[in-house]
Amino acid sequence: MKPIIANLESKEFDEIQIDRIIEMAWEDRTPFDAIKFQFGISEAEVKALMKKELKFRSYKLWRERVENCKTKHVAKRVEGIDRFKCNLQRAISNNKISKR
Repeated sequence: MKPIIANLESKEFDEIQIDRIIEMAWEDRTPFDAIKFQFGISEAEVKALMKKELKFRSYKLWRERVENCKTKHVAKRVEGIDRFKCNLQRAISNNKISKR
């Protein structure tokens, strides 16, 4: 079995992609499956990336939150939440909810 870090290093992400992965990982409602769908990296690879990119304390706090978050793992989600994005996402532009 190859180490996760070696698998992660074989994939090349630019700074913008790494920032987006970290942002998605921080969001409570974005499951790891959405990150895998968009960037092709597994939950373990996301955790390795977060450990590599964040300060240790920030990583530790994130891991504690993720372990207790029911929306981060699709298997723990409540039935009825079957999408990766908020239903208002189409109406969001420039970080403001546009008029409906």
